[in-house]
Amino acid sequence: MVTFRSVFIPLMSIALNLLSIGAAYGVLTLIFQNGHLHGPLGFSPYGGIVPWMPLFMFVLLFGLSMDYHVFILSRIRELRLRGVPTREAISSGIGASAGVVTSAAVIMVAVFSIFATLSVIEFKMIGIGLATAILIDATVVRGILMPAAMSLLGERNWYLPRWLAWLPGGGGRHAAVALTGVR
Repeated sequence: MVTFRSVFIPLMSIALNLLSIGAAYGVLTLIFQNGHLHGPLGFSPYGGIVPWMPLFMFVLLFGLSMDYHVFILSRIRELRLRGVPTREAISSGIGASAGVVTSAAVIMVAVFSIFATLSVIEFKMIGIGLATAILIDATVVRGILMPAAMSLLGERNWYLPRWLAWLPGGGGRHAAVALTGVR
């Protein structure tokens, strides 16, 4: 809220991060708890997930997906502060950051996928869960859902109630004028 001077952006960020994490949990459940793909992945299902795995994955994935999110939103906000209309700022910001986000995601998916080849089932869970979450987060969530949600919100993306105007980090009076049009 402080960084982007908005109420809706942090709420959207949290919701989108939870979507990525929820999808990874679903894949873990499908594969390791329900036993799908146990043959190709080389493990014997025992009907559960290691108890510490969900919290471990949550912490790691929330940090990784928030990193992508802040990187993309920073490009969008920079354009918006320069006076670019919101929809154009969204498409240009996504376009400007797509190469970096995609490259980082490809590297992380490749590295985490290697964990799925290891013999210890916990490593398989970590590898498959993280690789799946990053793949979903970098493609579906950051490439489709985030721009769609921001486009639907339009100028409301940058809404900050007057009673929160005291928050630091607004980029000064010129940033507020550029985003709100209020002098």
